[in-house]
Amino acid sequence: MTVLHLADDGEAADLAAFLARLIHYDRAAAVRLKGAGTTLAVFGRPPSFEVLAIRAVRLAKPYEDGLDVTLDSTVSAGELLEATDESAATAVVPAAVTGPPWAGVLPPRGGWQVEPGLPAPDAVRATVAAAVAEFRSRTQELAPDRRTRAELDKIGREIWSRPIGDTGLPVRAAHAAQGLGFLRPARVAERPGEEPLTLFSSGAWLRLRTPYGSIAVRRAGLGALGVMVR
Repeated sequence: MTVLHLADDGEAADLAAFLARLIHYDRAAAVRLKGAGTTLAVFGRPPSFEVLAIRAVRLAKPYEDGLDVTLDSTVSAGELLEATDESAATAVVPAAVTGPPWAGVLPPRGGWQVEPGLPAPDAVRATVAAAVAEFRSRTQELAPDRRTRAELDKIGREIWSRPIGDTGLPVRAAHAAQGLGFLRPARVAERPGEEPLTLFSSGAWLRLRTPYGSIAVRRAGLGALGVMVR
């Protein structure tokens, strides 16, 4: 049995909240765990957004039961949530599962550079709100016989693939950050000493980092996937 000792009960609560949000979008969600020492990265992919979500988890001490260097395992998000004890700030790593295809293609660990052009957090939130409103308005205006999956997907691809500001980051990345609790309302104080939003690039990847987690996507034209957001 592999036991993770999280830094504190707040860290355990944040991990549990992240897992619960992933399960909300996909009851059979899997997560890939990669870590060394006292740092663990939890990767997930909510299908509605088709992005990679990354939650960094602080550990109080390295892993137990013979894992002296690294941890790399794909597990059920639901089972990991059930095995997370917030009051004890621990989590038992479930048995590995056969990973979905995305779990084998993760963003690089290094080589990240800051990308300019990302608007202020309030402007990013406003962009997401406007996109949600437009999607609802346009789909509601469709005649019943045109309200097909193909038509909804077409509208979704058009809206959510638009870039944010002067960047190549699609709106769907910020929408995913909001849906997963990474892009929080302005009234919620940001964590001390951290930039509220920063955009990075490395090779084919873009990564939106917030104080609560990151969203990674492939650049348009370099293997980006189609998307439909409801």
